[in-house]
Amino acid sequence: MTDYNHHSVDRRALLKTAARITSGIALSSATSLAADGRSKESFIEAYPARLSYEPGDEVALHVSTTAAKYSVKIARVGAQHKLVWSQDGISGGEHITPANASTHGCRWPVSLKVRVPDDWKSGYYEVTLQATDAEGEPIRGDAFFVVRSGRSGQRARILLQLTTNTYNAYNNWGGPCLYESGPLPLQGVRVSFERPMARGFLTKPKGKHSNWAPYAGWHNWEREFVAWAEAVGYQLDYAVNADLEQRPEILKSYRLVLSVGHDEYWSSPMRDHLEAFIADGGNVAFFSGNVCYWQVRLEDKGNAMVGYKFGYEKDPFYKENRNKLIATLWSNRLIGRPENQLTGVSFNYGGYHRFGSVPRGAGGYTIQRPKHWVFTGTKLEWGDVLGAQHKIVGYECDGCEFVLENGLPVPTHRDGTPAGFEILASAPARLWDSDLEFASKSLFGGTEHKDRFTHGAATMGVYTRGGTVFTTGCTEWPHGLAGKDPLVQQITRNVLDRLSV
Repeated sequence: MTDYNHHSVDRRALLKTAARITSGIALSSATSLAADGRSKESFIEAYPARLSYEPGDEVALHVSTTAAKYSVKIARVGAQHKLVWSQDGISGGEHITPANASTHGCRWPVSLKVRVPDDWKSGYYEVTLQATDAEGEPIRGDAFFVVRSGRSGQRARILLQLTTNTYNAYNNWGGPCLYESGPLPLQGVRVSFERPMARGFLTKPKGKHSNWAPYAGWHNWEREFVAWAEAVGYQLDYAVNADLEQRPEILKSYRLVLSVGHDEYWSSPMRDHLEAFIADGGNVAFFSGNVCYWQVRLEDKGNAMVGYKFGYEKDPFYKENRNKLIATLWSNRLIGRPENQLTGVSFNYGGYHRFGSVPRGAGGYTIQRPKHWVFTGTKLEWGDVLGAQHKIVGYECDGCEFVLENGLPVPTHRDGTPAGFEILASAPARLWDSDLEFASKSLFGGTEHKDRFTHGAATMGVYTRGGTVFTTGCTEWPHGLAGKDPLVQQITRNVLDRLSV
């Protein structure tokens, strides 16, 4: 998503309304009375020292709570919710949250450590903390971490890398996220991973829910994909975004890497390593949208992330003429590396569907090339609409610049879309007016080219260059899997089966 502060009051109201509609989730705090009789909020909050572990590692959990005692449960969440560890009667303690927690972390002490046993499967692990307040009312907190495989590629040929950079960009726990500004230096530019990111819903301290909750997080997209994939028998290994930067050696063990949902924020090393994987014959499937839109940089050994976005002239790298690493749009002419070169598509040539500027879209793809292997077994024909029942086209969409030849869309390749990219299906999408101007300035240096972005499309497509890269061109594909749409399931099987062999 583009920057909250650069859009109209109408969009701001829309986002807040959407957040209120979407956030029907339990609070992690309760109200009790302090010793002086005044109201005091009871709470329990936690975060792991890092997001990614492998068997043999110790998960260090940092906890702050008003409760004297609390319990912890850890469960692997996939097709099933499997409890793997629990402990009761842990002594609690409340710790000060620094004013710059959103940028430099909470810096709470370690409260407990849990060793990851060899028999914990790779996956998403949910940490649930429970206690009672002074009046006996329950309070709850949540955290998560990922367990990587200790034997990469031996059990699974598919690696799902969770979109944790995007989780963090939208997380305004303890201060502004990358969509807000604040009074302290670097607020709105830098975000720390060392703070709570509860249940993927990105809560603020003491249980106040963020308006950004619907736009990032495991629970919005990846959970639906994983529940379906594991239930029908696919073996997946798991990692986080930062693992592509910090542990690129794991990639060579897999045939297929997945991106699911909203995968907006990528560092240069992440992209370097995945593009090398593709060049060496590895395959990638983007069941996601708004992918690789902003370049970011990881700092402090990966514990924080920097993104200057619209204000890239303030980035020290810009002032030092280190243009390739400026933390702004990947498609900015100064960087010269549009995301199309990786994914085949870009948010600049897509936009929104059933959201904002295209409020009443059908929610499905119009099929353009039904004979392609992606559609094997579906009996889809040219002009059919796929997935409208479960609104698999919506929110943020990626596309490419194209022209019509014999009534079919064909890429121009002027935008960086690779040779050989085939457009398989599409749906109308559009940027906001402010997006149009910023895209034009970033790509071409002025606003006179903004008409090139006025009408875009969510673009499903595929190309091969070493390995094969498939994209849905939209964030919402997992909703079709959750809704058990047989055509969405068949296409997903076709992609996973062919590209993981």
